[in-house]
Amino acid sequence: MVSQTSISLDNASAQALQQTTLLANLIPATVSFTTAGHLLLVGPEDRVRLAAAKLDGMASRTLLINEAVSRSDDDYLEQVMIAAEATETLPCFNAEQLQIRGFLGQFQVAALLPQQSQPIALATEAIARPHFDLVLDLGSSASIELELLPAGYFYVGDDQAKLVDALAQLPELKGQFDKPRYVQINADVCAHHGSGISGCQRCLSVCPADAISSTGKKIEIDANLCHGVGSCASACPTGAIQYDQPTAPILKDYLQRLLARYQTLSDVRPVVLFHDATVGAQLLTQLQQLPAGVLPVELEEIGVAGAEQWLAALAWGARQVLVLTHSNTPATLKALVESEHQTLMTLFSAMGVDSQRLQLLEAEQLTEIDAIVAASGELAPLPVAAFPTDLPKRDTFYNALDHLNGCHLGSAELIEVAGAPYGEVVVDTAKCTLCMSCAALCPARALEDGGDTPALRFTEQRCVQCGLCQQACPEGAIKLVARFDLDRERRQGCRDLNREQPFECITCGKPFATKAVVEKMTTALAGHSAFAGDAIQRLKMCEDCRVKDMFTDLLDDPEKQLRV
Repeated sequence: MVSQTSISLDNASAQALQQTTLLANLIPATVSFTTAGHLLLVGPEDRVRLAAAKLDGMASRTLLINEAVSRSDDDYLEQVMIAAEATETLPCFNAEQLQIRGFLGQFQVAALLPQQSQPIALATEAIARPHFDLVLDLGSSASIELELLPAGYFYVGDDQAKLVDALAQLPELKGQFDKPRYVQINADVCAHHGSGISGCQRCLSVCPADAISSTGKKIEIDANLCHGVGSCASACPTGAIQYDQPTAPILKDYLQRLLARYQTLSDVRPVVLFHDATVGAQLLTQLQQLPAGVLPVELEEIGVAGAEQWLAALAWGARQVLVLTHSNTPATLKALVESEHQTLMTLFSAMGVDSQRLQLLEAEQLTEIDAIVAASGELAPLPVAAFPTDLPKRDTFYNALDHLNGCHLGSAELIEVAGAPYGEVVVDTAKCTLCMSCAALCPARALEDGGDTPALRFTEQRCVQCGLCQQACPEGAIKLVARFDLDRERRQGCRDLNREQPFECITCGKPFATKAVVEKMTTALAGHSAFAGDAIQRLKMCEDCRVKDMFTDLLDDPEKQLRV
């Protein structure tokens, strides 16, 4: 939450913020980095030598030259020669190719040197250690190409301002450093994998730090690489990935209490402004004063609050929600935020909700915030929803959506939205044999069996469109349709996708399978020698009668099995 010493707020906003505390985990999980200050410098020899000469306080300095000299003017080369003399005893290598992986205190570098056929572990060769602690990259392009670079890796290129900053920070990076473990994952509800089949991949494509991987058929998050952007938690359709600083229930509880408190202080509904704790906070400080009725909510990163929190804020009494992004917002995160916003705009249009109620705000638009907030003052106040803050992610989303829908048109539309993690499962009953492979794999229990009756049942509100059912179906009978069903009763209801009468054993009359399964078996095995003649009828018997029939056959003709 933004401090009121840095931003001027009107009285009601200031009081509401003062009187509402965002509860924090008193003993947050942390990640530790240990570094002794062993530094690798990468890039053209001139830049590398000049930088290395200014870093004689490091535990060790290794030079890796992978580009030609960047400048050739005389004065500059004279400085380089002086730096070369000062660093001539340092280990220096020329590399044709290199690969850098890791993080603060644990950088593994594989370098292919001239006249060698295989890359070498450079740290072992240069300083007899398994890894470098720090990397200063002065190359024309970064050796690690990520939106958010790992801790301990400084890419400066030829940017002198970045170089000055790096030269100041590097000598201080010795010892142990801790950072929060931003997210946690519950593998039990993850829809990524099941029984050898790959399902949901949403989190893998939204991490700007490449901290998420599929390892051993499970989603794993490398806490050392994680920057806490929160895009993974926002993208996760099941809530398997949850942000921990703060948790989703704590953030929702804070929003509900903040909005309730404001409404006891003012007759005008407030505007919630979500922003991040770095550039977003600085932009608001530079603005100096926010319009009356604006409640700034500071997050570690803007991705911490996703569509369900935006909707919840509106349902709990905000007249408008603004989400502030800027040029430093990672592109993958920004794309996710824009995608969620566009989806909600589609739903708002169908429900008759004014698009002003939810707006993305670019940094450049802060100069217009007075006009934006003033325009939202024309929006009619809505009844305040009363659903609890500790609901699972999808239940929060739908409760808030249904509340807004009920306050407007009460639409019952079915709205297809490509790629959305909401929707239905369509079953081709002519192909489906009710084998229940799909229900066995469904992580959200959207698909279930019919109990004592052969049936496949479906609850749309639970479906996360992970695709496990579609891939598991041996008959190819399942198709997914990404959509939003605005009819709450229909969406929450459990309906049959396929139902059959059980097939009864032709000997004892016991139900033991479905008609479709028996027909499929008899057709597929009709030409098999083991089911020649009357033996094919055994497929129409329950397991007990089938065994009895086989032994009766052998007793009647003991030599039969010798002739087979």
